[in-house]
Amino acid sequence: MASISARRLAKELREIQLEGCPVGIALVTADDFATWRFSIEVMGESLYEGEQYLLQFRFDSQYPISSPAVQFVVGPERESPIHPHVYSNGHICASILGTEWSPVLSVVAVCVTLQSMLASCKKKERPVDNDRYVRTAPENPKKTRFHYDDDNV
Repeated sequence: MASISARRLAKELREIQLEGCPVGIALVTADDFATWRFSIEVMGESLYEGEQYLLQFRFDSQYPISSPAVQFVVGPERESPIHPHVYSNGHICASILGTEWSPVLSVVAVCVTLQSMLASCKKKERPVDNDRYVRTAPENPKKTRFHYDDDNV
């Protein structure tokens, strides 16, 4: 019998394949029910106009009860967006990925929320504690207890 997680991800993948993704969001890989990747681009006028990023979702067997581990992919030729809620290692401080997670949220809904977060940004800057956090951060961003206090970025 398939797990709740596998059934839910199969349903979400079917919907993406049938309906597509919103403008500026594209499924890059979904080879299994462990890791998916999406490209994300802010459409219209914004500080991130013309920039494209890669988002990685990692799912555990408790999804959708448990949130996915979501982060921007960084590497030799790829950076995370410079944003007050995005660390240079790609970790994202967003309440919907932590305390405000709800099983009704879908992978696409998370992508749209992060796209909107970038679109509404008024100043490109890293979080105040970026250097310290990146030095000490666990590999999995879900193991970080972020403090959510600024929804106006």
